[in-house]
Parts: sequence; structure tokens; C-alpha cells
Amino acid sequence: MKNLLLIAIVLAGANAAKAVPVVPSFSMGSMTTHSETTQETTELIRSVDYNTGWSYSVSGHGVETTSGDISVPAKSSSFQIDSETKAGWTQLDMNSKPTWKQVTPGQSFTFVESYSGPGVSNITSIDRRVTTKSVTDTTSIFQR
Repeated sequence: MKNLLLIAIVLAGANAAKAVPVVPSFSMGSMTTHSETTQETTELIRSVDYNTGWSYSVSGHGVETTSGDISVPAKSSSFQIDSETKAGWTQLDMNSKPTWKQVTPGQSFTFVESYSGPGVSNITSIDRRVTTKSVTDTTSIFQR
């Protein structure tokens, strides 16, 4: 009880607090900031190009097939690209292609045979690391 009486007396005699304005004592100034950011990106790009069909052609003169048939039978094939990717397709069986002979031995002739098959035609693998660094310097000048 004694303590409460002492606090009441102290509070009764206290004056109200008054604010005093604060006036800056400088007339001008500056502030400089410096910021650096570095970003590192690792990219793995893999591209696989496929030929999905085939082309077989024969041309010339003075030649003929020995069997009369000019078509080539098809067969299935596949290719393991990596541990997770396997490509499969149908291609011509070039071991069973027709054979050709010269019509008149000793005479002139031309013969052109061309085959372009399906499958993987190109694999591109790009593994790169890109580092980007950004530096920003800012200066602010101010005065009263």
C-alpha cells in the first residue's frame, strides 16, 4: 500500500511531455549503394533426329533384274539411344534386295542404285553452364 501511495504522488507531480521539433543539421548529402548478383545455370539439351521412311531407287540402261522383281522386303529394326530411350522402325532388308545383270555383256550400260533408310540420322548433345553477373551502382544526391 505504501508503494502505491508513492507512485501516485510521483505521477501527480509529473508534467506533461512536450515534443521538440528536430531540424536536420545538414544542408546536402549523398547515399551510394552497390549490388552484385551472380546466377549460374546448367543446361543439358539433347536432340535426336529420325528419318521415318526409306527411299530405294535403281536406274540405268542395259541392265535388268535376274528375278524380274524390283521390290525389296521390309524388316523391323531398333536402336538403343541411351539407358532410357530406344527407337524402333521398319526398314528395307538390303540383304534380300534384287540382283541385277547386264543385258548384253560387253555393251555399254549404266547402273545407279541408291538407298536411304529410316532411323536415327543425328544426335545433338549440348551440356553447357551459363554464368550471368549483374552489377548495380546507385548514387542518390539530396539537399534540404
